[in-house]
Amino acid sequence: MEQLSSPLSRPIDIQDITEFKDKSDLELEINRAWRRDESECVETLLEQTEIDQEISDKIYQLAFNLAHSLRERKGSAGKAGIVQGLLQEFSLSSQEGIALMCLAEALLRIPDKATRDLLIKDKINQGNWKDHLGQSSLMFVNAAAWGLMLTGKLMETPKANSLSGLLTGILARSGRGIIRKAVDVAMRMMGEQFVTGETIDEALNNAERLEEQGFRYSYDMLGEAALTDHDAERYYQDYTNAIHAIGKASSNKDVYEGPGISIKLSALHSRYQRSQIDRVHDELYHKVFNLAVLAKQYDIGLNIDAEETDRLEISLELLERLCFEPKLNGWKGIGFVIQAYQKRCFYVVDYIIDLAKRSQKRLMIRLVKGAYWDSEIKKAQVEGMTDYPVFTRKVHTDLSYIACARKLLAEPDFIYPQFATHNAQTLATIYHLANPEQYYKGQYEFQCLHGMGEPLYEQVVGSKADDKLGVPCRIYAPVGNHETLLAYLVRRLLENGANTSFVNRIADKTLKIDELIENPHQTIDVTSRIEGKVGLKHPAIPYPKHLYADHRPNSLGIDLANDQDLEHLNHTYQQWSKVQIKATPMGLRLDESVHDTESMAILNPANHQDIVGEVTETHAMQVEMALVNATEAQQDWQNLEKDQRAEYLITASNVMESRLEELMVLLSRESGKTFANAIAEVREAVDFLRYYAAQVKDLEHKAVIQPLGTVLCISPWNFPLAIFTGQIAAALVTGNTVIAKPAEQTPLIASIAVQILWESGVPQSVLQLLPGRGETVGAQLSSDHRIQGIMFTGSTEVAKILQKTVSKRLNQFGQSIPLIAETGGQNAMIVDSSALTEQVVLDVVSSAFDSAGQRCSALRILCVQEDNAHTVIKMLKGAMKQLRVGIPSLLKTDIGPVIDREAKQTIDQHINKMKSLGYPVQQLMRDQDDSHLNQGTFVKPTLIELPHLDDLEREVFGPVLHVITYKYGELDRLIDQINAKGYGLTMGLHTRIDETIQTVISKAEVGNLYINRNIVGAVVGVQPFGGEGLSGTGPKAGGPMYIYRLMHECTHKKIAQPYATSQGVELTEHQNLLNQYKDWVNKSFPHYQMKALQPSCVGHSYELQGPTGESNQYVVLPRHRVLSLADQEIDQIHQLHAILAVGSQPTVLGENTFVLKYLPSMPKEVAQRIAIIADIETGSFDAILHHGTKNQLLKLQDKVAQRQGPIIGITHLEPSNYDIPLERFFIERAISINTAAAGGNASLMTMQA
Repeated sequence: MEQLSSPLSRPIDIQDITEFKDKSDLELEINRAWRRDESECVETLLEQTEIDQEISDKIYQLAFNLAHSLRERKGSAGKAGIVQGLLQEFSLSSQEGIALMCLAEALLRIPDKATRDLLIKDKINQGNWKDHLGQSSLMFVNAAAWGLMLTGKLMETPKANSLSGLLTGILARSGRGIIRKAVDVAMRMMGEQFVTGETIDEALNNAERLEEQGFRYSYDMLGEAALTDHDAERYYQDYTNAIHAIGKASSNKDVYEGPGISIKLSALHSRYQRSQIDRVHDELYHKVFNLAVLAKQYDIGLNIDAEETDRLEISLELLERLCFEPKLNGWKGIGFVIQAYQKRCFYVVDYIIDLAKRSQKRLMIRLVKGAYWDSEIKKAQVEGMTDYPVFTRKVHTDLSYIACARKLLAEPDFIYPQFATHNAQTLATIYHLANPEQYYKGQYEFQCLHGMGEPLYEQVVGSKADDKLGVPCRIYAPVGNHETLLAYLVRRLLENGANTSFVNRIADKTLKIDELIENPHQTIDVTSRIEGKVGLKHPAIPYPKHLYADHRPNSLGIDLANDQDLEHLNHTYQQWSKVQIKATPMGLRLDESVHDTESMAILNPANHQDIVGEVTETHAMQVEMALVNATEAQQDWQNLEKDQRAEYLITASNVMESRLEELMVLLSRESGKTFANAIAEVREAVDFLRYYAAQVKDLEHKAVIQPLGTVLCISPWNFPLAIFTGQIAAALVTGNTVIAKPAEQTPLIASIAVQILWESGVPQSVLQLLPGRGETVGAQLSSDHRIQGIMFTGSTEVAKILQKTVSKRLNQFGQSIPLIAETGGQNAMIVDSSALTEQVVLDVVSSAFDSAGQRCSALRILCVQEDNAHTVIKMLKGAMKQLRVGIPSLLKTDIGPVIDREAKQTIDQHINKMKSLGYPVQQLMRDQDDSHLNQGTFVKPTLIELPHLDDLEREVFGPVLHVITYKYGELDRLIDQINAKGYGLTMGLHTRIDETIQTVISKAEVGNLYINRNIVGAVVGVQPFGGEGLSGTGPKAGGPMYIYRLMHECTHKKIAQPYATSQGVELTEHQNLLNQYKDWVNKSFPHYQMKALQPSCVGHSYELQGPTGESNQYVVLPRHRVLSLADQEIDQIHQLHAILAVGSQPTVLGENTFVLKYLPSMPKEVAQRIAIIADIETGSFDAILHHGTKNQLLKLQDKVAQRQGPIIGITHLEPSNYDIPLERFFIERAISINTAAAGGNASLMTMQA
């Protein structure tokens, strides 16, 4: 590898990756605090929140009185009290509470009765409702427990053989409509507790009762974030209509006395994010401005709601523009929400005060604690951030709240503070910090959520003469129908159920009031004395870097929403965007052997005018020299301590991580990756290096590894760094020398990866790079007898060619040449009518179109239940219209090019064929003018609606999604049809019904199953990746079994408890059959001593460590059928023992003399378990265990290579050798479940403070 040109300092003709604005010192301070160390933040906040003892005593007394009165207060009357009782009885830490939350989230939006009944049955059957009988003082809650228990019994599938079962069945059939109606009413009642009205007029009417008591209102029009222009326009009209209605109802009150409106910017624009900053300013801002002008006409307040942390700084940009609009002069109704749980909040207050002064406005600032805490924690972990943007301890948020409140109260001429809290201690602190003796009308107000805070604020709102505090409270009042309230409702249920929630804790009579109202200073002080330092993060929430505990560090990412990170990336881009790199054969003295070689230009697939570099194809003489080098280096490399080899990989991972941005730029130019995809790819490469290094170091020190020898790694162009590095890392660390042949389209990034590994200590003869075409360099290497193993990722067709090539020879140990092949897939996602459409569409778009659909795991077939197909497809088309196709080095680009002209031509041919067959085909993107795409090889995102699955014959490797529909009740048949395609890589499922999840888990024959999430982006060690059937041979890359396939032998393997897994849960029990067989052998062959087998993990499920809000399961199952081939009786006995021990079905040829002789005497169950096939060429089996001679093995290999269908692996042993590697007969499956899909992360929210 060499550079043909040097990095540039800053050429003026290179476009920036995104728009940047100059930031003030206050804005820079906000940015610097984004992920500041929690302890450092807390120390600063403690200094700013010192309160003298006299005021502290007053705060304590008021907080005690408020909390005591609240606890002793009679429960709310009517529906509100009933719902509060339900929430207290069925807490989120119970299975019943989770079931109720899931019901509330999904039931009302499901369009068909059959799926609704299935959801009710599914959730009600999960609960142990008997335990809740008689536990509540509210009769309705006890009735609910009775009803839910009865419903569970009625919805059960009755046992037909009993009279009671028959009667239950009749009642169930006649009563399901009644049950459905009752549960529906209960869910609507729960919704009404938190929603003020279904329409703005209804809400205004419902608000009158509390307005008469002195409460004020701010209305929020409910709904999910918009994904389409249609949705955004609908929300805009809802806000417009609401402002007119609120304005007319405000009766000429001012912004402080009258009602107001809260707007959610993500509802007004489908791309409210940093990457689309141009559209945010050009399109979204004008909507906000128009709504503000309208609100000014009525003199009502308009609050911009706070959302996720990565939207804070762009929302401040919009606020700044709004404040300087001449049309809004003289209006005091501009409002903005800030979140105390953000580490930046303290500095946001400074900026807002300064903005108010500069624009001569008095701004309405609502201070909240924050509502997206669990998702912020997960996002930081997933993206490998340096720290969290939010406090990990509730008490630190409480402290931040007080510090920010103090600043806001200190600027009464420029800030009208609105303190949103349900916490009596926080309320009391604000009240006394504001100096109640000098309170004046319009100084500040409190706020609470409708349905949550009214009981507390009944003690606050009203005259002091009536023993109230005399401070106004505004109720945040959601408005919307029952279908739109679901996401909001679950968020409220989570907040109510959170263990740190005051609303939850006040109801817990076991907690003393003093514990509820402890001053944050006191709590922090006590904790710091225990932990030895002030303000440490929550011990149960690891830093993103420590996500994998002691096993290995998490790879570091870049925040593409953070201008500081973007500026740095932009600088790197300017330096490296014109650098040209030359890839040549790399290895010991390879550059000395051949001189007259031609080079080929490597073009940027997005812009063919950009020559990224050039590559020199490896000459046949260089291939020979590389093979000699590798063979000579093998002994020294395998003799090196395993831990030393691992250290080289760890060093390389650190170097690669330090060069993240440079590698991103090259990936973007050479393979057309967007920056988001490029970050993920470099991180995956780093993770591979660390995972395999850590796994080998985890093996016992005395473990002896016998490697295969020289391994050929053939990697693809779609992950030219990650898969390339993963293959090499696994082979190197297990003691093999490596010859790597990168994809013809992407040799440049491969050459840099090799250079990094060389610099990290790997000798040049141990790792060599031979760029070139498959039919020349690849063919010469794969057919050479010195190649002892092949790792391949690519097409199924090429994998079969490689299988035939290696079938003609054996390795140095007289074994079959190991071929690890990871090939394509016809990946499907099944969506039933209980799924949340917005969630489905987001996951479908990322799964099908991200990386221009050029992932092995990408979604190819979307299967939607008929009942919600119209809604899903309509929203999907709208979301596709938001996608920007173009130059991947621009931050605004969603989809880059396909890799080359050949790829584009193949995809276009398929699309044209589908059109010619009359199927509806739509190609949709943001800019319908596609003239800017002529410089590269682009394919527009394409949606093809098919009548049935059979119309799709082969994988289309690009941004093309096929859609079919299925009827309720056809799920089993649909999965059978998908399985029948023969591929088995990835599958997705969107549902809220656990029974459906279990059905798909048990029936789907895929390596990676994703539930209620997207189906791409498998993380090393978290979702080990690889398929079965036509999709690959196994073992899974980034999984615990992979390295063993690269060893000829290894003492002290860890296959009983796989690496980096939790304690296993047994799934299948086959011990009885095995014991029957062993007993039979002992009786029938007393002179034979069967060798004990190594314990294994087969038949177990393990939890893999990963981000919060996910369950990542690693499941080890037996291969279905293992063909047993042996001449000697004793060999056959051991083979059957091994096959039964893993739980596979022993399969034999019809002429098997052992089975013909002994089958009649075998135990009946064992005999019935043995399958007999006619011949090897056509028989059904998916692995072979062979004892015999080398000549027999060669003949067997030739027969197996001629078979149609999946590649079958042969495990060969010499006669009388019974060290059978059981892991060869495993099927590994990874199941990743988004456990927060129903609206929030209950496990994180219910964590102890």
